[in-house]
Amino acid sequence: MAVLKQGDLIFLWSPEKGDTFLIQLEKGSKQDTRLGVILHDHILDLSPGDSVTTHLGHEFCLLEPTIYEFSRRVKRKTQIMFPKDTGFILLALNIGPGSTVIECGTGSGSLTSVLAHFVGDNGKVFSYERRPEFSKLAEKNCCKWGVADRVEFKVKDIESGFDEREVDALFLDVPNPRDYLRQAWEALAAGHRLGILVPTTNQVTQVLEGLQEENFIDIQVVEILLRPYKVNSQRLRPEDTMIGHTGYLIFAAKKSLRHRRDGLSNGD
Repeated sequence: MAVLKQGDLIFLWSPEKGDTFLIQLEKGSKQDTRLGVILHDHILDLSPGDSVTTHLGHEFCLLEPTIYEFSRRVKRKTQIMFPKDTGFILLALNIGPGSTVIECGTGSGSLTSVLAHFVGDNGKVFSYERRPEFSKLAEKNCCKWGVADRVEFKVKDIESGFDEREVDALFLDVPNPRDYLRQAWEALAAGHRLGILVPTTNQVTQVLEGLQEENFIDIQVVEILLRPYKVNSQRLRPEDTMIGHTGYLIFAAKKSLRHRRDGLSNGD
């Protein structure tokens, strides 16, 4: 069983109130909660599955941190991608160990950390961002999760195109994605998929027109809604609030310009 040490991430959960915290352990530090103070020194040398008490005697359980919790709690300067969307993106773009992926619109690195987590040590994420302060923050967040070595952060405007070719997947989260569909087509491997996030329906229409012009096929548009429930076996019902609209996801595949005709003659 792994023993927690300085610099490790750990997820705290209160069985009494359901309060949660994701913290990075540091000697001499503390975590303030409404149930009292938790000293990091009291967590060091414990293991996930153990529990610790606050100075007021309230219990918190130590749980293995997940990329789900990390990605939605990253330090941010921008709107982040929600897990309900990132999970669908991974499946729709067929991203897994060894994949090479371009992401444009790094932001605070929420999606970046998820992509880097799933491409594994043999994969690579090329993350483009125009604003250096955002790129720097995203790199720090990826370092915290331990996947920064799988990402190449690029501070660059993509108007002139991407540096890479034949990548396995590409995702655009930029203000005017239609303007960059040609650049995406040139970077993506034939038969592989492009993903796009837009906030409004009129942008969906614009992107659909552009995808058809740029020789993309198998186009899909989805919106992901997640409805959590109150965990009470006696009064099971939905939570009073939920994360509603966060954006529309558009997916399309790159069609090759090659075409082979049926070689059979009329007499065959």
